[in-house]
Amino acid sequence: MLVLPTELTHKQASVTLRMLLQAIKAERDSKVLVDAAALASFDSSALAVLLECRRTALSEGRGFMVKALPPALASLAGLYGVRELLPSV
Repeated sequence: MLVLPTELTHKQASVTLRMLLQAIKAERDSKVLVDAAALASFDSSALAVLLECRRTALSEGRGFMVKALPPALASLAGLYGVRELLPSV
């Protein structure tokens, strides 16, 4: 399981994405599960990171799910029309 940091804004997005993509490639589970429970401070960059993780997982033929997506981030995903792309556990 991959774990998001407590803060994921534009400032942390590149480094966080790089680490998550490395972890996805190292993991061999059939589904990529991202735990967002710790995420307390975020902006739309968090969505971009999650969507890129999803794209990478799917390109490798793996599933993708998010655990404990914060309600405010789920609402933001709905606003952008991408909520259905981030299925919850």
